[in-house]
Amino acid sequence: MHFIGKKELFRWPFGDYFKWIGGTPLDRSGNQNKVEAIAKLFQQKEEFRLALAPEGTRKKVTQWKSGFYWIAVLAKVPIIPVAFDYSRKVVKIGQSFYPTSNYDKDQKSLQLFL
Repeated sequence: MHFIGKKELFRWPFGDYFKWIGGTPLDRSGNQNKVEAIAKLFQQKEEFRLALAPEGTRKKVTQWKSGFYWIAVLAKVPIIPVAFDYSRKVVKIGQSFYPTSNYDKDQKSLQLFL
């Protein structure tokens, strides 16, 4: 699995280590489209597997952010839904889902997985 992190994390002393374990720095400064920047990583790298939380945060939310969806659309990669049922200690992994660019319809399909 690969991950992205703010570019400041990739400085000395841990920068080389984070890259070695699959990390890629992301410039989060203003006036940059982060979705496009992340989608380009899929084109630039021979192999790139990215896990993102659709919530966009570690806090509990009632609605998903859309960035994960548009990254998949632009990068032309599937979304593989994964859900954690902490009460039963179960991880569910769904089938590959290629987004159609119809966000509302696809969002409903993805949320059925939960």
